Amino acid sequence: MTREEHVRRWSAAHGGTSASPLVRWWLDGVRSVASPLAAAGVRPSAITVAGLLLAVVAVVPAWLQAHAPEGARWALAVPLLLGLAAVADGLDGAVAVLSGTASRGGAVLDAVCDRLADAAALAVLWILGAPALPVLVAVAAGQLHEYTRARAQGEGLVGPGVVTVSERPTRVLVAAMFALGCGVYPQAAAAWATAGAWVAAAAALVGLLQLLVVLRRRLSALD
Repeated sequence: MTREEHVRRWSAAHGGTSASPLVRWWLDGVRSVASPLAAAGVRPSAITVAGLLLAVVAVVPAWLQAHAPEGARWALAVPLLLGLAAVADGLDGAVAVLSGTASRGGAVLDAVCDRLADAAALAVLWILGAPALPVLVAVAAGQLHEYTRARAQGEGLVGPGVVTVSERPTRVLVAAMFALGCGVYPQAAAAWATAGAWVAAAAALVGLLQLLVVLRRRLSALD
């Protein structure tokens, strides 16, 4: 499969969204890793589940950090695990496209695993010392963000509607960055986790508002 064909299939799978130069760069990198996996017959669903497991396992070093003696740096493993989970999230779709095994069931599995992985990534901040309130707000607003978009697409919306400030990469990046701060500065781990939780909550609420405003206009045009 050529580079341009891969980009076209990615665009079609994302409701006709055009691929920016950054997205094309990401797709090239993912394609180089996905090609041998597709050739080896690795199932996309296996990669999807592996990505979820990596995100869930990230709570282990977070828990160890929270219960370790002062100065421990277990939290440094969290961004690594979340980063690998994010890579897996990109690989499953690429393998499905390259191997011709894309399916509706796979798309649903991917969406479910993404939502669970989002919750696990934000739970890491709570385990590291963040208050429950901003974590719950971030999780709830993020889940509502994705549900609202999916519901709008069921009503005829083509594509994502708008790319908001709280798309999935943002959620994972915020959790990973502030968990890294917990590992680098273990004496201030709770402060880093708390700051990360409030940043995640604020971004989730702003992103949800962005989405609702755009969807109201787009769906009204379809009536």
